[in-house]
Amino acid sequence: MTSTLTVRSAKPAAKAASTVDMATTLGRLALPNPVLTASGCAAAGQELAQFFDVAALGGIVTKSIMMNARSGRATPRMAETPSGMLNSIGLQGSGIEAFVERDLPWLVEQGARAIVSIAGSSVDEYAKLAMRLREAGGVSMIEVNISCPNVDERGQVGQVFACDPRSAAEVMQAVRRATRSEVPVFAKLSPDVTDIVSIARSCVTAGADGLSMTNTLLGLVIDTDTLRPVLAGITGGLSGPAIRPVALRCVWQVHAAMPDVPILGMGGIRSGLDALQFIVAGASAVSVGTEIFHDPTAPVRILAELEAALAERGFERLADAVGLAHHERPATPGATKPVPPLAAGGGSDDGTQ
Repeated sequence: MTSTLTVRSAKPAAKAASTVDMATTLGRLALPNPVLTASGCAAAGQELAQFFDVAALGGIVTKSIMMNARSGRATPRMAETPSGMLNSIGLQGSGIEAFVERDLPWLVEQGARAIVSIAGSSVDEYAKLAMRLREAGGVSMIEVNISCPNVDERGQVGQVFACDPRSAAEVMQAVRRATRSEVPVFAKLSPDVTDIVSIARSCVTAGADGLSMTNTLLGLVIDTDTLRPVLAGITGGLSGPAIRPVALRCVWQVHAAMPDVPILGMGGIRSGLDALQFIVAGASAVSVGTEIFHDPTAPVRILAELEAALAERGFERLADAVGLAHHERPATPGATKPVPPLAAGGGSDDGTQ
């Protein structure tokens, strides 16, 4: 991954009329299209407004908000890795009150759908965050980050709620109770578990309306000159194309086990074809994250690429592609076996886009 930021001076021109119905839903939330930002990669969206209309996306997922201001972990906090990036930011932020007073009103003013990510160190803190957002209004959905891998307390039992079905359920139940019934609540899961289906099932049973999959993988990089960990916090969250096969596997497994549960898929999405893989694996929408650091226009570009990929494959509606890879498609005339889900129309993703 290059460290050079591609800066565009003008917003992309308006595209031609859509040939594919890109509308989708995440629980009770109806979205005009399935592409969102990923939490932590664009703050609350203001940095991206110079590159494109943030209301043009399905939604803006904010950086995880905590009750109080947090300085995060010591520097260095980021390191490039082959096909990815390791970060150890540590949930730095100004806290819920600053978010409610400054960032949330801006999102509402732009006409963007605000998907607010929240993170806490206890069940009670998650509940208080949800209640504060309930009072504030203007929230389209809540993404409950129970899986951040780089907080200081990572090594303490019970701190990463997403690694234990019972702990995950307790958080989701508390947030669901504190949130307006019309606002969907999604659990953001960690891939660092043996059985992600059991975690997902416990969250849904506890009241989660859907699932965000997945957060970063816990990783480590050693500096071969100093012979010490590169990151001051030692470990960090691995993101980018390197984790895409893992994230895709998680989406596949959970959709296969619970096909009626909506999924917001994420993990190394760089192109429309990457996004298409998540859609046919079972995701109703996708979040774009690390690619934004390289290309700030990535979300709108990927949306256009996804629409084109669907049109090329004969889809009239995005909804018809969700989970399609789990089902056999009719055989073509003269064929001896069913056509693979993505065979029609050609095209492949070699990861070089």
